[in-house]
Amino acid sequence: MDIDEKSKSSDRLRGVAFIILSAFFFALMSTFLRLSGDLPTTQKAFFRNFVALILAVAMLKKKDIPFKPHDKKNIPALLIRSSCGLIGILGNFYAVDHLVLSDASMLNKMSPFFAVLFSFLFLKEKLTLFQGLTIAAAFTGSLFVIKPTAGVLSSLPALAGFAGGVGAGAAYAAVRYAGSHGEKGPFIVAFFSAFSTLFFLPFLIFDYHQMTAAQLIFLLLAGLWAACGQFSITAAYTCAPAKEISVYDYTQLIFATLIGFIIFGDVPDVYSFIGYAIIVGAAVASFLHVRKKA
Repeated sequence: MDIDEKSKSSDRLRGVAFIILSAFFFALMSTFLRLSGDLPTTQKAFFRNFVALILAVAMLKKKDIPFKPHDKKNIPALLIRSSCGLIGILGNFYAVDHLVLSDASMLNKMSPFFAVLFSFLFLKEKLTLFQGLTIAAAFTGSLFVIKPTAGVLSSLPALAGFAGGVGAGAAYAAVRYAGSHGEKGPFIVAFFSAFSTLFFLPFLIFDYHQMTAAQLIFLLLAGLWAACGQFSITAAYTCAPAKEISVYDYTQLIFATLIGFIIFGDVPDVYSFIGYAIIVGAAVASFLHVRKKA
């Protein structure tokens, strides 16, 4: 193995480590959001993003990165990333509050497949037949988790979680565009955090619910782990291409299932496990297919 190959292998290993860390951090974020109790989703989202904003701005100052776009032409992509990211957060947070923790996490992990789909539609990235089939398989798996019925409102939390995954997928496609056009990872995180904090601020002011000290601590911890997750996943995709490491993002399912069982006594039903197996199987198949072609 020559020096260049060793360097690529080292970067890939670091990328895998960072993306597994991000999965663990996001599972912790979901746990502390749920522990914060019966608070409005918007109030939880504010604290999650406010803490992330503080850390992102600190990172910008540390790296001497100005808080402004590298190119004004990237502003539409940054706004799309932020708007779709809001949908992702709201959908995911609502699902976390009303579903088994692993169900909410798995629905949110539909985002990689929708990132591929939106990249094909809007970024003109090539979508192969195999990728289309994996997206269809993942959607089928999500139906086992959602378990839609004739009275669709009875599964509103599951549908919200699914919408959150769609929004996150669109946001990742916008991140890909902005990043490939010169925007730095810390600035993308800071822009989104500032955008979402300002969006949720009026809800906090006019619909503030009194919190106990424990609830406040849980929300601050949720924000801390969310920020760690965002920076970790940014570092992961800086170290290695998505096609080589994205499948490891599904380790969040393992973390969420274990944490949900230990802390909340959550036990997913058999249909949920079937859905998990289909979605993770589609992700692994996609990963192996890309590796084989490479």
